[in-house]
Amino acid sequence: MSHSVKVMRDGLLEKRSSGLLQLWKKKRCVLTEEGLRLHKCKSSGDAQSSAFGSKAKELRFECMATVDCVEYKRGLVYFTIVMSTGKEIDFRCPQDGTAWNAEIALALVRYKNLQAVQTGRNRHLSSSHLGSSGEDEEP
Repeated sequence: MSHSVKVMRDGLLEKRSSGLLQLWKKKRCVLTEEGLRLHKCKSSGDAQSSAFGSKAKELRFECMATVDCVEYKRGLVYFTIVMSTGKEIDFRCPQDGTAWNAEIALALVRYKNLQAVQTGRNRHLSSSHLGSSGEDEEP
């Protein structure tokens, strides 16, 4: 993700590990117009003051299919990000305020809509360019 991208939300989420034990690990997450960046937390005791590591995993919207499987249990929201490859990544967060899943889903829809508009514009421009050459016109 580029450095000039607008940050829409920044905070903590828990991600289920893909290992055998599938433990929940805290991640410092940054939601932007291009996707979700996950940083490892360097815990200093206080979850809110956790610094984040320099290495980040990026879940780009261009590679995401949907935000799915929303469940509410014991004050937590559980949700899954489904990638275009079919890979599923599970997250959970506290059920207070605007839930991360809703913000990620809205940002994903916004991104996909902008891509569709751009694709439509490109098709329109290329078809109008072809039409103006006179090659497609009947005598």
